[in-house]
Amino acid sequence: MTMSVPERNSGSGGKEEESEDESEILEESPCGRWQKRKEQLSQGNVPGIETASLAMDTEEGVEVVWNEVQFSDKKVFKALEDKIKEMFENLMQVEHPNIVKFHKYWLDMRESRARVIFITEYMSSGSLKQFLKKTKKNHKTMNVKAWKRWCTQILSALSYLHSCDPPIIHGNLTCDNIFIQHNGLIKIGSVWHRLFVNVFPEAVHGKVRHHRDEQRNLHFFAPEYGLAEDDYAIDIFSFGICALEMAVLEIQANGDTVVSKEAITLAGQSLEDPLMREFTQSCLRSEAKMRPTAHDLLFHRVLFEVHSLKLLAAHCFINNQYLLPENCVEEKTKSFDPNGVMAEIEHSDRPGVQLKYSHVSPLELDKFLEDVKNGIYPLMNFASQRPHPIPRALSLSQEHMETVKTPTPEPQEMETRKVVQMHCNLETNEEGTKTHLSLFLKMDDKLHRQLSCDILPTDSPKDLANELVHYAFISEEDCDKLTSFLEEALCKHQGGASGSSIQW
Repeated sequence: MTMSVPERNSGSGGKEEESEDESEILEESPCGRWQKRKEQLSQGNVPGIETASLAMDTEEGVEVVWNEVQFSDKKVFKALEDKIKEMFENLMQVEHPNIVKFHKYWLDMRESRARVIFITEYMSSGSLKQFLKKTKKNHKTMNVKAWKRWCTQILSALSYLHSCDPPIIHGNLTCDNIFIQHNGLIKIGSVWHRLFVNVFPEAVHGKVRHHRDEQRNLHFFAPEYGLAEDDYAIDIFSFGICALEMAVLEIQANGDTVVSKEAITLAGQSLEDPLMREFTQSCLRSEAKMRPTAHDLLFHRVLFEVHSLKLLAAHCFINNQYLLPENCVEEKTKSFDPNGVMAEIEHSDRPGVQLKYSHVSPLELDKFLEDVKNGIYPLMNFASQRPHPIPRALSLSQEHMETVKTPTPEPQEMETRKVVQMHCNLETNEEGTKTHLSLFLKMDDKLHRQLSCDILPTDSPKDLANELVHYAFISEEDCDKLTSFLEEALCKHQGGASGSSIQW
């Protein structure tokens, strides 16, 4: 999504009136969840977007962006309807912490107009371009640590898009459509740019504009852009320019409207760190085949600093935090002796290395865990590269899904891990009509699984266990064992108090 801070009329008088006027609801979505307001957003020339307005998500209570694509010919719109639906259904499957969220879309065809409306996440903190300009204006330089964090997150998003099946090429990556939040989380937007261009370039009212029409953005585009069938390499070139601009704050155009190749070369040579120079130059190679992939760049020496074991431990901690008491990191670190040896590396030919608890800052550890939780260090980039399937078939709308149930659920991938420990808690509601079951399972790989549901008096332990096997929560071999466990638990609960607990 490409947007900046909302454009507002200047002037100090009548601020209250202006605020009330901008918050006026102009239109609602068919489901009533999304409410369009009068306040317009500056879109930075997002291709094909006729208007973009601030809107309210009434369910979550947060601001979102209401985007509209107007079609000039209703007949063409009707002919393209299936393609449009397929494109937007695929966009709704894109899910990554470093990509602006695509929430919902719907088609609107009336006598006077034909349009597509879609709702996207609102990035209120502004674009990376704005942040870099502000930093330069304050005579500050870019922090290398922040630069590395930003590059990692952008590459994480690109790696995800390129490994989708089929691959998604962004084709429009500039500092204008990369956004930075207050907590340091980076998100890239406008991932639908090429889809707009490829699906309906001539049908959209006013035609789809390319970012190449913007002279100031020409240097972001690879030499081969638009000349042949391009691939992920064009995104890598654009990323290289973004990485360079993030490092030097701005590539000087020297009064020209277009940033020259010489200016890009000079900016690259100005980088003091040889690894940063080599990193950006590898992205900007003129021959597309010579550029590295986003996945490869994540392992470049200038970025790959987080130990994979530390990262895996952090993800396990975040995923199982519900099993741990609040502030357990802070409490645990307080109990350690600062001079105690946490780990030791022994060498036969030289003195060993000792790591003490005093070497680990609890504040840094908390910050790292917070970054992992916010998606700044996704685990997927440090594992083997696997395609992420983007469903091609049209899925049912959420409203329809709630009313239509499949009589025989689709088979799931089977669980192969064994359950080594079970614990459950049963609580009956005040009316005594149903019982809430909380089931904790410890698997043989030491990972935990927590499940909960409401059960009725008619539900049998055998049916519950079979359902868990069907949905791949437990292996088939554990079915009988879990059935016996649930039978014992329910029997004890029925003969005891309103709340009971049992462990196996």
